[in-house]
Amino acid sequence: MSDDLKLTILKTLAAKGSIEDTANAFKNVPSDVVLGALKSLESHEMVTYKTLTTEVWSVDPEGQDQLDNGSYEARIFYAIPAGEQGVSIDELKTRFGAIANLGQGKGFKNKWIKKSGDNIVRLVNTIVDQTKVDLETVLATGTHENKETIKDLKRRNLIKSNKSYSYAVAKGTSFSTELKKLETDLTDDMLKGDAWKTAEFKQFNFEALGLNPRGGHLHPLMKVREEFRQIFFEMGFEEMPTNSFVESSFWNFDALFVPQQHAARDLQDTFYLEDPAAATELPEFWETVRDVHEKGGYGSIGYRAPWSEEEAKKLVLRTHTTAVSSQILRKLALEPYRAAKYFSIDRVYRNESVDATHLAEFNQVEGIIADKGMSLGRLIAFLDVFFKKMGITTIRFKPTYNPYTEPSMEIFSWHSGLNKWVELGNSGMFRPEMLRSLGLDEGVQVAGFGLSLERPTMIRCGIKDIRHLVGHKVDRNMIETDPACRLDKKTGKEVATADTK
Repeated sequence: MSDDLKLTILKTLAAKGSIEDTANAFKNVPSDVVLGALKSLESHEMVTYKTLTTEVWSVDPEGQDQLDNGSYEARIFYAIPAGEQGVSIDELKTRFGAIANLGQGKGFKNKWIKKSGDNIVRLVNTIVDQTKVDLETVLATGTHENKETIKDLKRRNLIKSNKSYSYAVAKGTSFSTELKKLETDLTDDMLKGDAWKTAEFKQFNFEALGLNPRGGHLHPLMKVREEFRQIFFEMGFEEMPTNSFVESSFWNFDALFVPQQHAARDLQDTFYLEDPAAATELPEFWETVRDVHEKGGYGSIGYRAPWSEEEAKKLVLRTHTTAVSSQILRKLALEPYRAAKYFSIDRVYRNESVDATHLAEFNQVEGIIADKGMSLGRLIAFLDVFFKKMGITTIRFKPTYNPYTEPSMEIFSWHSGLNKWVELGNSGMFRPEMLRSLGLDEGVQVAGFGLSLERPTMIRCGIKDIRHLVGHKVDRNMIETDPACRLDKKTGKEVATADTK
């Protein structure tokens, strides 16, 4: 925007008092450039202006064709010979194609022609091609005095509207022929001196529209995660702290009665840290854990294999959040007895190949229920209610082996997209060798379960490949532009709600 144009506007106002039409006053300046200058001057209260809108009509390509070659109705009329014989409808269609019907319709309406059997005959000997005349008027003047004619030509797609804008300008309350630079910010330097007292500030436009924010809503995984949390809270669970992704092998394996020779500790399954590679110390009861591993106890003969303190100190990216559960159970053992239910939902890491249902980094839903008289039957009943609350009703349990639970069972749900049963997680009753080593009383039993967060989300959202839910194959448009919504517990489908849009 040029200061020269602003000065020209101010000088014109000074000389004439007002500008009735900027289109006439500044013929060679585009209207948008004039508007920019006026807005700038208006913000300084130097001018006021009103918008003048003029509608100008121009001839469309189809209208130009009828200007050059006559209207469709006139062409049809002149193609019909005088006399009673006329010409056949089929001949007109062959000669004029699609415009034959249009021309005939307008000719019938004007009472120039009529149908006689299979032919079209003239009703008059001469005509005035009014459509062509009207188009010539629009072409020459940009409008037509007859508004009905404009409507008819527009309806027939022969003309189109082009609005032009100009402005009527008057002097503002702070009119001057000199341009002043208004301050936009109150600075430290102004406040330190007296400059702020005499400075002139640009007014804020509180009606100006800001930039549209990027739309979107929570990732489906986060929505299901929050739904899981609310179900746990609803069922009386407390949330465990899971802010440490790195654990010692002691808490991740040994405290859970996983033998140090177990395949899960191999590099193929576990991410070991290089620096630092080991914990500085072990918990005070580590010798009890060592003795149960090597010699047995609490009805067990143990693993009868050497137990290494060095192996127990190795640091790993936790392979399951059960490492947190073991620490929570240790704290419970040091307190007066109370029944307790804990859960956590957080990230775990396993060094395995990525495919449609596996990731090397994923979320685990961990839960423990500690109580006297806790049993596998109560655990099954709990899991049945838990999954029904989130809309998954088709589940199965399958016996399995875990080093730290006995009996143990895997949990499966039917995935209609994959057309197969998909494992959701693992569960079971923690072994006495683990619980008693942690210091829990003999009458206390603990049920534990570790579930996937990604797989239930896949089932709920109908996603066949886990890489389309997490990772580089995710459709970012799904996350960034979809409206906020919730998951309906019965159908698993997204349902927009008025209070979340």
